[in-house]
Amino acid sequence: MDLATIRKDAEDIFLSCLRAVDPSEAVKRALEVKGNVLIVKNHKAGQQEIDLESYEHIYVVGGGKATAPMAEAVEELLGDRITAGLINVKYGFGLPLKYIEVREAGHPLPDEKGLNGTKRIVGILRQAGEKDLVLSLISGGGSALLPLPADDITLEEKQQVTEALLECGASIDEINAVRKHISLSKGGQMARAAYPATTINLMLSDVVGDRMDVIASGPFVPDSSTFLTARQVFEKYKVKDISSTVRSYIKKGIKGEVPETPKQEDPVFKKVTNIIVGSNIIALKAA
Repeated sequence: MDLATIRKDAEDIFLSCLRAVDPSEAVKRALEVKGNVLIVKNHKAGQQEIDLESYEHIYVVGGGKATAPMAEAVEELLGDRITAGLINVKYGFGLPLKYIEVREAGHPLPDEKGLNGTKRIVGILRQAGEKDLVLSLISGGGSALLPLPADDITLEEKQQVTEALLECGASIDEINAVRKHISLSKGGQMARAAYPATTINLMLSDVVGDRMDVIASGPFVPDSSTFLTARQVFEKYKVKDISSTVRSYIKKGIKGEVPETPKQEDPVFKKVTNIIVGSNIIALKAA
């Protein structure tokens, strides 16, 4: 085999990888519209057909570095059927969309624009009713781009906690366990906000092993960790640089004075379909 052929094969393999995880194409592989029917293709659970006429409103929300082209694909598919929508993306990663508002915000450190956008997203979810359909678009970077600290915890205090955990060597699972329990947007809490609406959550995974609860800290995915888990992480690494507000909130959670993150058995997840539409494994198989 000559060198030109080898180079052409290498290029084809590389481009196949890129096409497999292209955000727009990933969404179009997962969703198809035929007339008034939205076909949701889930390689694990099979095909689901949704009668769009049975829903009064369609809302699109999300966050992550690749969310804008995902939202662009949704607009191509659904057009003016979309009632409203908002996504948070990294600065410089936005696209001009017609029906879905795009807000650029801070990543990897969350900022006020990300916070304000997330407040609006949760507001949209909370107004969704039983006869409404929510499409969620999540990609890598979603955890930083969807910040919503709980209770009186400030964005600065949350950043301080994350930095302290990174410095002490805590694992990503341990960091997420804490972040989920000082936030109102992670660990399945967006699913809780959207209930009783029907939610289709499409995720581009940047996580080795594709654990859904780890991708962007799983805003629409059941959380297996608890407030006690969060406190144990602080104790394990002897983390000192934690505000009294954060410690107080976690203590309230352990006592049951504030709600736990929703778990697998929570009825809110009966209305949620979680699908990974792009991942390292999908790219590898394409190669």
